[in-house]
Amino acid sequence: MGNGTELGRVRGLGSAKEGAHHWWAQRVTAAANLFLMVWFFVAIARMPAYDYDTARNWLQSPWAAIPMGLLIVSVFYHFRLGLQVLIEDYVHGAARVLWLLVLNFFTFGTAAIALFAILKVAFTVTTGAPHA
Repeated sequence: MGNGTELGRVRGLGSAKEGAHHWWAQRVTAAANLFLMVWFFVAIARMPAYDYDTARNWLQSPWAAIPMGLLIVSVFYHFRLGLQVLIEDYVHGAARVLWLLVLNFFTFGTAAIALFAILKVAFTVTTGAPHA
């Protein structure tokens, strides 16, 4: 009892026990994205100027670099979760596995590039020499 239909049991169809975790992760990352994007827009609006040196000096502060890193991780994870659902619902057969692999490589790769850029700016020692 409670195992679905007889045909479903024969075919091995049923709950994978992953839906609630996926749904919850999407909601948590959506809330984190909302909070962190509000922080980001307020922080950008409060900048005294919008040139490279101001942005670099701002991002060298841990009060800016850490939330920016969290924003990158949250946005890319949320992006991956959403597209995973889209691929699982509309792509069938071997193409599904291929597209899920492409999705994972793309999201992890681009998130790694973004995190690297933030860390590079945050940990670059400036000598005070003007930029050309």
